[in-house]
Amino acid sequence: MSRHAQQLRDHDINPCVAETDASTKCMDDNNYNKDMCTAYFLKYKSCRKFWHDIMMQRRRNGVKPEMPSAEERKKMLESMGKPY
Repeated sequence: MSRHAQQLRDHDINPCVAETDASTKCMDDNNYNKDMCTAYFLKYKSCRKFWHDIMMQRRRNGVKPEMPSAEERKKMLESMGKPY
């Protein structure tokens, strides 16, 4: 597996691994008919937007690292419910 592919599978780097996997599984299960997987794509897009907004806010506030760790993200989601 390439280094880039490993990073995409790393929960500390990619907060939307579960949504990525769900979209891919849907495509596999539905013979790559995108119309059947629209809900999965929207959930993935919402996930990416949510965490991008968090990252940008942390960057503006000077918080490092800009993307919270997987453990921090889990606590954030538990405290607010899953917003996407």
